[in-house]
Amino acid sequence: MEMEMGRSAYSCPRVSRLVLLFLCWFAAAMEAEARPGFLYTTTRGRCTPQFWSSRKEPWPRMVPQGSTVSKVFGSRAFERYRYDLTLLEAAARNDDGDNAFAGLVKQSTAALLNSYARDGFPYTAWEVKTLLIQGLVSEKAASFQAQRFSEANQACN
Repeated sequence: MEMEMGRSAYSCPRVSRLVLLFLCWFAAAMEAEARPGFLYTTTRGRCTPQFWSSRKEPWPRMVPQGSTVSKVFGSRAFERYRYDLTLLEAAARNDDGDNAFAGLVKQSTAALLNSYARDGFPYTAWEVKTLLIQGLVSEKAASFQAQRFSEANQACN
């Protein structure tokens, strides 16, 4: 009898855990059923510079990948960046950690592409171009504007 008691006392927590595990799985399955797609969507990050530089999606026709930063953003950008720096190169930059101006052109490029390609993006193409030019006046302004564009790019779908 003690052996039966020992087994039953031992199996009760095991059964409880299994029931709890099943209930958690069932609740997650029901919640996932209410949403389309996977629990982790594949659209996350569709507006970041990394996404645009990966060429996973065609660029808007208004801004071909081979366009130069100076032609798209104007003469002030020509003064700050290489004359032959393309938008694709700007989006793919990885030197923006300590360089506020590199971060500005990288985030501005993604914001410009998003303004053309994503409905509801908070900036128009004209605003992106104007804000980039305004950000070129100082490192502080460049850093601030790059951060604002980064936040908009991250929040976009």
